[in-house]
Amino acid sequence: MDVIHNTTDFRLERTAVTLGKFDGLHRGHQLLLNELAAQKQKEYQTVMFTFHCNPRNLFSDRELSFINTEEENRYYLKHGRIPVPAPDVLIEYPFTKETAAMSPEDFIARILVEKLNVGVIIVGTDCRFGKNRRGDVELLARCQEQYGYTLIVKDKLTWNGSEISSTRIRSQLALGRMEEGKELLGYPYTIYGSVEHGRNMGHRLLLPTLNLCPPPTKLLPPNGVYYSVTTIDGKEYPGITNIGYKPTVGGETKRGAETYLFEFDRDIYGKTVEVSLLHFKRPERKFDSFDDLRVQIQTDAEAGRRYFAEQGAIDSFCSVT
Repeated sequence: MDVIHNTTDFRLERTAVTLGKFDGLHRGHQLLLNELAAQKQKEYQTVMFTFHCNPRNLFSDRELSFINTEEENRYYLKHGRIPVPAPDVLIEYPFTKETAAMSPEDFIARILVEKLNVGVIIVGTDCRFGKNRRGDVELLARCQEQYGYTLIVKDKLTWNGSEISSTRIRSQLALGRMEEGKELLGYPYTIYGSVEHGRNMGHRLLLPTLNLCPPPTKLLPPNGVYYSVTTIDGKEYPGITNIGYKPTVGGETKRGAETYLFEFDRDIYGKTVEVSLLHFKRPERKFDSFDDLRVQIQTDAEAGRRYFAEQGAIDSFCSVT
């Protein structure tokens, strides 16, 4: 998969394109990507088109956060970590004030037709684009004859009677409902990144841990302890993960993910890993002493071992429910 990131300097030929924000690459997005992959049989170059956004919203001071970061989306697609074929090209188009001011008609003519030579466009029923989000499925349909492309519109998927959407997934994650999040995503909510040096408190507690520090753009679930699976060099290890500030240790100003693996004790600083959160156990809390913290971690770990024993096997990252 080729990645065109944050540039307008490109031109492709004979493409099939799917458009969207693709926050989370959830099951609804996977429906579009599977339809996109089917176009390869017609010798189209397949393109997933989304926008590269700055950490700050263009129109307010509110910081944006996403279920998956751009880096995570690229990694999951390239390495088959979600159950869909990767597109030939991923375009992360710069979202600037000029882009935001572009009319939907100009977006079709200047980007989809001129830059991508589009032959097939695949979108969901709620597709919106262009200035003030005026572009929609009806406009794309009206322009088919003028520009000679074929429009494919996919109905939104539902689960438990409601539509699957990034907004719905975010609301479930905000409540710590990781099982529901997995059902909607089609894979477990996961944090991807390089293992960083912590404050070595895990080793002092005789419970070595690995630390990830997600960027501010990564949407994190509530602070607390989760049963988790960590993928290292393609192998999965069960454990428990704390999301938060580690208040007993003190001095942390940034939320992070600290994971204790049940059967693992290797130095992997700098290695890229994936930590998938499967179940919320308890909120984060401050303990009176390191001894109390160690006892609680051991209690959480024993509960985690029972959880995985009851599951019968570690859920694979790509397990679709």
